[in-house]
Amino acid sequence: MKKKIMLLGSGELGREIVISVKRLGHYVLAVDSYAGAPAMQVADQSAVIDMLDGSELDRLVAKHLPDIIVPEIEAIRTERLYDYEKQGVQIVPSARAVNFTMNRRAIRDLAAKELGLPTARYAYAATLEELRASVDKLGLPCVVKPLMSSSGKGQSVVKNESDLAKAWESATTKGRGDISLAIVEEFIPFDFEITLLTVTQRSGVTLFCPPIGHRQERGDYQESWQPMPMSPTLLAEAQRQAEIVTKALGGSGIWGVEFFITPDKVYFSELSPRPHDTGMVTLSGSQNLSEFELHARAILGLPIPEVTLERVGASAVILADQQGGEPDYQGLEQALASPRTDVRIFGKPSTRPYRRMGVALTYDLLGTPFKETTQRAIEIAGAVKVVNRPSES
Repeated sequence: MKKKIMLLGSGELGREIVISVKRLGHYVLAVDSYAGAPAMQVADQSAVIDMLDGSELDRLVAKHLPDIIVPEIEAIRTERLYDYEKQGVQIVPSARAVNFTMNRRAIRDLAAKELGLPTARYAYAATLEELRASVDKLGLPCVVKPLMSSSGKGQSVVKNESDLAKAWESATTKGRGDISLAIVEEFIPFDFEITLLTVTQRSGVTLFCPPIGHRQERGDYQESWQPMPMSPTLLAEAQRQAEIVTKALGGSGIWGVEFFITPDKVYFSELSPRPHDTGMVTLSGSQNLSEFELHARAILGLPIPEVTLERVGASAVILADQQGGEPDYQGLEQALASPRTDVRIFGKPSTRPYRRMGVALTYDLLGTPFKETTQRAIEIAGAVKVVNRPSES
């Protein structure tokens, strides 16, 4: 039976979710705080509301009566989702999962205190003075983050006490939602980070995608590659932790579970109850189904027999460098002239410095060093220039 799916948040990840769901024959209403968002351009219908306004969200749900609600961003009045779930609406992956993972306090306390997963030592701060006191206990360097954000926005690595005021301002002004609270974490001297895409199914075992490595800058991912070479023992431990935490939260869908990897230990870092930005590398064909296709099947209760690694894949972001509207793109001919190459333009209606506007994708045969494939993705992304059309006088 055709389902009506309400997507809350209509960015580039939402766009790919819509495409995957519609390929399976379903109807999508894309919602965001501004018109013309990427997912709206491919959905059946769209709506613009303030998703932090609970009454507006209630009104929209009552009007459209969706079968399934798929949250794609953090800036949502998530407590309303419990009521919708009680009314029989399927929340992806579940109302509990969305509420816990959209707030770093809830998910960190669940992971560390209730489930006993290894994490960095941490504390919360409601004021700059509380932040200073927490840093005195945890030591420097440390990491300061907003309680609610995505893709590293508002996150700072603090190396000196003189950096604390700036880190506090960033954490309390660049997060999402309306919570002015920061989390401060002990700095873990990790070898690398991974995203372990984890698929929970309505009927079927939990599946894991090959681990994804990534590099961040200014709190945002810049490149990602799959697979990330790592110890089979440590990978098995990451899978064990991912299954524990996703089972505790419940529901069906794909999860982006992030870990710090040291030479002999795996530390749980964060969790997203939806496709992950670093997982855009799966659009390269590095595995048999992209993270978006996996999410669509899990949402709809369709079987996913297996996830298999097919290629070495890499992605690199295409960024804007200025503020403006009506962006255009130059250099696509040069970028696409390389073999085994693809470029996805997200269709965002405006630009700002460092805004992610597209992604370059490439792949190689299994066994190719990931650094080689990733470097080609960086070069492809560098060939594409985001330009703004001059305004008409």
